[in-house]
Amino acid sequence: MFQFMKQPPSVLLPLLRSPFQGELLAWLFLHPDEEYAQVELARRFSVSASTVTREVDRLAAAGLVAERRFGNLRMIRADTDTVVARPLTELLALTYGPVAVLGEHLSEVAAVEEAYIYGSWAARYSGEPGRVPNDVDVLVVGAVDEDDLYDAARAAERRLGREVNMRRLSRDVWESSGGDPFLETVRSRPLVRLKIEKRDVR
Repeated sequence: MFQFMKQPPSVLLPLLRSPFQGELLAWLFLHPDEEYAQVELARRFSVSASTVTREVDRLAAAGLVAERRFGNLRMIRADTDTVVARPLTELLALTYGPVAVLGEHLSEVAAVEEAYIYGSWAARYSGEPGRVPNDVDVLVVGAVDEDDLYDAARAAERRLGREVNMRRLSRDVWESSGGDPFLETVRSRPLVRLKIEKRDVR
């Protein structure tokens, strides 16, 4: 997935202590039927096991995540029985949800080679101050079928509660040296790379 690096305090959701806290909560609450080993979460977010342990300890103490032991593994999932689960899920979908959801949907689309969030959401994620954007802009690289891309965008919108705009570019155009005002603008601003997992697709 994306590479988690040390960042300034959360701009997308200032109520949270850190961007990692938002990313972890979003992943868990937007996949409520799944549970994850703590070591798997450390790999997914490219952080140390001790960082995950500290965060999970805090979230468990607050009753936001449930845990169980499976051999030597500490398994974690969102606690959807808590009274704040539904509003928290909606809030996380609107803030940190794009990273948790978009790569997953695009992994189901054939011929996607790379994908990036750009524009205002990427700027907020990267720490630039401002309001949380009303939509999310996604750049998809590859010979992707437009109908498949449209379907992926609409599916993501249903989970995120906001408009998702996807723009397709060929590999040659994406790697071109310049001259396109749109590409020059995109490259000059923050980009958030999505993790595209290769799988059997329709």
